[in-house]
Amino acid sequence: MALSARMPELALFEMFLAIAKTGSLGGAARELGLTQQAVSARLASMEAQLGVRLAVRTTRGSTLTPAGVLVAEWAARLVEVAREVDAGLGSLRAESRQRIRVAASQTIAEQLMPHWLVSLHAAAAQRGSAVPEVILTATNSDHAIAAVRDGTADLGFVENPGSPKGLGSCVVAHDELVIVVPPDHKWARRARVVSAAELAQTPLVTREPRSGIRDSLTVALRQVLGSDMRQAPPVLELTSAAAMRAAVLAGAGPAVMSRLAVADDLAIGRLRAVSVPELNLRRQLRAIWVGGRTPPAGAIRDLLSHIRTRTPAARK
Repeated sequence: MALSARMPELALFEMFLAIAKTGSLGGAARELGLTQQAVSARLASMEAQLGVRLAVRTTRGSTLTPAGVLVAEWAARLVEVAREVDAGLGSLRAESRQRIRVAASQTIAEQLMPHWLVSLHAAAAQRGSAVPEVILTATNSDHAIAAVRDGTADLGFVENPGSPKGLGSCVVAHDELVIVVPPDHKWARRARVVSAAELAQTPLVTREPRSGIRDSLTVALRQVLGSDMRQAPPVLELTSAAAMRAAVLAGAGPAVMSRLAVADDLAIGRLRAVSVPELNLRRQLRAIWVGGRTPPAGAIRDLLSHIRTRTPAARK
């Protein structure tokens, strides 16, 4: 039920309590840092709004009417609760400045966030400033978007193609997908390149549906083969880069993975990268938040500023 139009603002109740406490308009004015005329005008406004006489002004001060005594009792309880709420909200604001709940896609959580957080702590140590606690949940991009939308995460990091509708976002890094196979796979031994059509028709080791990597591959294939392109069903659907890598090494089939996740394997030849020149497999990695184009002020904006400063690709 909505409050009536006759309900005064909290500040008027605080002013009236000062009158009740000091016994005069002048005393209330001194306590509140106002002029006596301002206090008199506000008391008159409060009485007019309520339709009740609250105090009688005399040369010796102000005496509360019986109605005024009752209103003062109610006002004391109201102001006490308001102060408790104000203190509680202050604690929540302080906690939000000290703690950031982050939901990040697996690639970002495993390959980038550790470096970002270590450098954040190092930079804060140099400045002698505090570092917010980052509570990180590794998930897929679709779940990270949902967590930001429903408020269970303050900040998300995703690898989906495009920017999620209704959320603020900025690019924090760039990545590239790469088709990987074991060294003895037929694609690693043949001279001619793999075509986009052949890749689409090959059962792959993939991430789960709605993951950023899987969606990015589908978009890249459709840009070449058309919107009616159909992909072969996956040979395996797995929920982590480590599981996909193990499956590829075991001979389950090719996989499309983030270059960040398999860089070491490619460097030592444990896995081989297969070229598909038709496909544009470059992608943007984004931070997302609830709100407008500018990240929320405070710890979230500071973290993103740190990340973008130390990730040259984010400024492209």
